Amino acid sequence: MTAPPLTVSGLRKRFGSIQAVDGITFHLDAGETYGLLGPNGAGKTTTISMVAGLLSPDSGDITVAGRRMTTTADDAKALIGYVPQDVAIYPDLSARENLMFFARLYGLSATDARRRTDEVLQTIGLADRARERTKQYSGGMKRRLNIGIGLLNRPKLLILDEPTVGVDPQSRNAILESVAQLSREGMAVLYTTHYMEEAERLCDRVGIIDHGKLIAEGSQEQLVSLVGEEDRVTLSATGDIPHAVDTLRSQPWIKQADAANDGAVLVVDGARAHLPAILQEVAAAGVGVRSVEVSEPDLESVFLHLTGRALRD
Repeated sequence: MTAPPLTVSGLRKRFGSIQAVDGITFHLDAGETYGLLGPNGAGKTTTISMVAGLLSPDSGDITVAGRRMTTTADDAKALIGYVPQDVAIYPDLSARENLMFFARLYGLSATDARRRTDEVLQTIGLADRARERTKQYSGGMKRRLNIGIGLLNRPKLLILDEPTVGVDPQSRNAILESVAQLSREGMAVLYTTHYMEEAERLCDRVGIIDHGKLIAEGSQEQLVSLVGEEDRVTLSATGDIPHAVDTLRSQPWIKQADAANDGAVLVVDGARAHLPAILQEVAAAGVGVRSVEVSEPDLESVFLHLTGRALRD
């Protein structure tokens, strides 16, 4: 059997009295995007640094496509592409020159470096601006080039650490589309972000880190199920609201129903499917509905439930 692109087992790292990473275990499959989420100071950066071979763990093991990762394991490092938070390009060089320089550092021959540079420029959408000095690039273009450098060696594992920080919405969307395409082509992607909607859009599975521990892991659906969140329906209405609420409570898919000053708040199993029945029930009870708001559980609600903090805190 082919070894997974990434396996992390029992990872620990302490800085003085601070246990930055405390027994983290997870893995990535080929073609999977795995989101690593956590509040500031939760241990994400330390974990990423160890996975990339930049920092030695106190204990635990990391393997990349079956090869053990250490700070001196060049064979394992050759299988990853690492895109850091800070843009790491040379501003006085063009995009093509930057890519050629890094391709040669990866050990590609001059011929292979030129071929791979052309391929990467197409992938990141910068082929038409390839000869411009990167000091003239927008923030989003610089970020895309930063990702392109991480793709030069055709990595088994691509590590993206906050790749869309400070970019405009158009460039951000282009970056997310590129990441999704790489995943569809079979690349494993380890992704950290401060934007919950990015994780919801891109990630097949999410691991939530807090105080150095992996406190939850799974798909969005699995995580929502884990904390028992239900859909919430808020009705702005007039009329005999208490009577309507009593009627709704008899329905098996209504988990909770409470009257409010200007309407009602319902906790519903499958709100969108049952919304027509809800409106029919309240109308029959003599209530006029002015507006309806449906809030479905998402990663944000799970994250708040588990950590007590917003992702960007």
